[in-house]
Amino acid sequence: MLLNRRRFLTASLALPLLTACGPPQPLIRVAGIVWVGYEPLFLARELGLLDEESIRLVEMPSNTASLMALASGEVEAATLTLDECLLAREGGLDVRAILVFDDSAGADVIMARPTIRHPAELAGKRIGLEETAAGALMLSKTLEIAGLKPEDVIKVPLTADRQLAAWQENEVDALVSYEPHATQLEALGARRLLDSRAFPGLIVDVLVARRSALEATPATFRALLAGHFAALRHLRQQPWDAATRMAPRMGIAPDAVLAALRGVRLMDVAANRAWLAADPPRLVAAADRVVEIMRANGLIKGPVHTGDLADPRFLPRAT
Repeated sequence: MLLNRRRFLTASLALPLLTACGPPQPLIRVAGIVWVGYEPLFLARELGLLDEESIRLVEMPSNTASLMALASGEVEAATLTLDECLLAREGGLDVRAILVFDDSAGADVIMARPTIRHPAELAGKRIGLEETAAGALMLSKTLEIAGLKPEDVIKVPLTADRQLAAWQENEVDALVSYEPHATQLEALGARRLLDSRAFPGLIVDVLVARRSALEATPATFRALLAGHFAALRHLRQQPWDAATRMAPRMGIAPDAVLAALRGVRLMDVAANRAWLAADPPRLVAAADRVVEIMRANGLIKGPVHTGDLADPRFLPRAT
C-alpha cells in the first residue's frame, strides 16, 4: 500500500539528514526511475560524462520511492514530474527545479485491455496507478474526458515496477503507464487508449534538488547538468548509437527506444533558459496551472509557493 503523500513527506522532514553530521560531502546522489525523458541523464553516465567520485545516479523502482528518498535525505536530488515536485514543496521540502528534461507529448499512456475501446468504458474497471505520482493527475484528466467520476472506477495502487506483473496476473483492466513500460505492455497485448497528447503541458519532467545541497556543492551540480546536455547532444547527433546504449536499461529494443523518444519533447539549453531563466520563468506559469488542476481534483490541499521554484544558476551557457 502506498503511503499517504503528506504523511511520509512530513514524517521524513523530522528525520536527521544523512549529510547533517560531519563535514559536507562532495558527493551528490540523484534518484531516478526508468522513464524515456530521463534517459539522457543516464546516457551521460554510460558515456563517462559524469564524475563517479562526485555524482551518483541512484536507480529507483518508482517516483514514490524517489520522493521518499528525497524527503528523508537519502539523496540530494531527484528526477520528478512537475506535479510531484509541487507535492514535495507542499510537504515542506525546500527544493528547486534546476533542469527541465521534457514535456510529455504521448509517452504517458493509459494502457487497457483490448475490449476497452473508449475512455468511458473504464467505468467499473480496475485501474492501476501510482497515486503519489503523475498517474493520479493523468487519471483525473482521463476521467474528465470520459465523463466519469473517481468513484466510477476501482483504483489499484501500483508502483511502476509492478505494472507488468499486475497485467500478467490479471489484477488490473487498465494502467496509467509511461514509456518504456507502455511498449512492454503493448507487447503483452495491451492497447493504447489515451496518451498525454490529449493534455498538452500537463506532464513536465524536472530535476529538483534540495536548496541546501545546491548551496553546498554548486560546481558539482553544474557538472551534472553539463554531462546531461552533452549526452543530449550525442543523442541528437548519433541517435542509433545512443539508442543502443539506452536500450538495456529501458528493457526495449533500440528501434523501440527511438519510437518512445518521439513521445517527449526533450529540452536543450536554450529551451531550459526559457523555462527557468525568463522573466517570468515559463516553469512557474506551468506550475501555477498544474497547482490549479491538482487542487480542483483534490490532489493537493495546502498552499504551494511557486515563485522561487525555478533556479537557472546551474545551466551551461546557451550555444
